[in-house]
Amino acid sequence: MPQIPEPPKRLGDEVVQLRAIAEWDIPEILIAYQDDPQLHQRLGEARPPTGALLGREVEQAEQRRQQGVGISLTLVQPGGSDCRGRLRVAEIDWELGSAELSVWVAPGFRGRGYADHALELASAWLLESVGLGALRVGAVVDA
Repeated sequence: MPQIPEPPKRLGDEVVQLRAIAEWDIPEILIAYQDDPQLHQRLGEARPPTGALLGREVEQAEQRRQQGVGISLTLVQPGGSDCRGRLRVAEIDWELGSAELSVWVAPGFRGRGYADHALELASAWLLESVGLGALRVGAVVDA
């Protein structure tokens, strides 16, 4: 299975930037799930994540990228570092050149175009630099 290339340190535009997930994102992610009790359902998750689950995800993120299994990126405001949402690339089928994207934005930051811009940025990177040709959007939570 091919490795997913390392994304640029900051993949972004004037509205939103994407960066690798980090341990310091965990409290803000947990707060977003508390502020939107249906977030996990809209993302197709059985239950909201725990701090331990998110910690394991952060620890395994680089390995998952190198194995070509998936990648998770954090949405931040340009020049900022605080998590405003997440974008995940999963269900990668290297033979078909396809993957599924999902994105969510924290409740207090919805309606600003973050999700649309994040999908555009990630899609362009996945098509041009990663070599995927068919992207499916599985979930967008920005309302």
